[in-house]
Amino acid sequence: MSIDVIRSADGWWVARDGHGVRVETAGTTTAELLADRAAVGKAADRIAGAEDTADRVPVAELDVLSPVTAPCRLVAQMVNYRSHARDAGFGDDVPPTFFRKSSGSISGPRDDILRPPHVRLLDYEIELGLVIGAELPTGVEVTRADLPRYVAGLVVANDVSARDIQLVQGQFYEAKSYPTFTPTGPHLTLLEPQEFDRLIDLRLQLSVNGVLRQDRTLADMIVRPARALSLLARFQQLGPGDLLLTGTPGGTALKAPPKPVEKLGALLPPRVRWKTFFARAEKNPAYLRHGDVVTARIATPDGALDLGEQRTMVRGPS
Repeated sequence: MSIDVIRSADGWWVARDGHGVRVETAGTTTAELLADRAAVGKAADRIAGAEDTADRVPVAELDVLSPVTAPCRLVAQMVNYRSHARDAGFGDDVPPTFFRKSSGSISGPRDDILRPPHVRLLDYEIELGLVIGAELPTGVEVTRADLPRYVAGLVVANDVSARDIQLVQGQFYEAKSYPTFTPTGPHLTLLEPQEFDRLIDLRLQLSVNGVLRQDRTLADMIVRPARALSLLARFQQLGPGDLLLTGTPGGTALKAPPKPVEKLGALLPPRVRWKTFFARAEKNPAYLRHGDVVTARIATPDGALDLGEQRTMVRGPS
């Protein structure tokens, strides 16, 4: 059975049924926690077997932080759901592509998303995060059966994106690396080996102000986790505590323009083309604005795997 681990300002906790029990560990980073699985197991046993455990506290009373600590390697997959590929104007054959984000962008599941004053088009992307549990050396081939060896657990993440920066620069690093641009958690859900077979059933749902925007299962994913790790390991080493974001489904604010409009736009000088695009995009109510509340949740329909729900508010120029 999976174990949900929460990090607070006071340490690590195993969570179950709305309550938490402290993990007695000296580890402060995600990597150190994963190296002390015995302590996690003992906390899981205590919360499962004793209703009156002395340090049993309501999770709602904890100051929940991201269960993935920085610094770490933070890597993401681009256009990895068929529905997102359609929205973005890609064809059926999307090449597997990775990009890096600054781990300084990681924030907690209840923290505000802070929009920098110069960012005009702020977008959301719910993503399943794979938390690495063992050294993933370059050159390794990862099969589906190998996933439990390299992946310790899963988290909910939101790959917040400054689209006006991303599109003009033609690269992702700055646009996705501002502080608070990777809300993560609430749980780090540590899986048993057999539970990796349920990944395909995980359903990603993101709402803005209570309106559902993204809703897909991993069946919509193009490059699935084992293959993604193999492709990434061609050039990138990962280690315990590192985080791989596996792409987002369709439903983001960013949409490719209709083909005729795209063809006409290609004839315009770049400065005029971008001015026209941004003038139109700023009228799109789907982009995030000050005061918007973003709710993101990942779980299987039967609740057997439930990564929890994050709820964040957008703060910035109104």
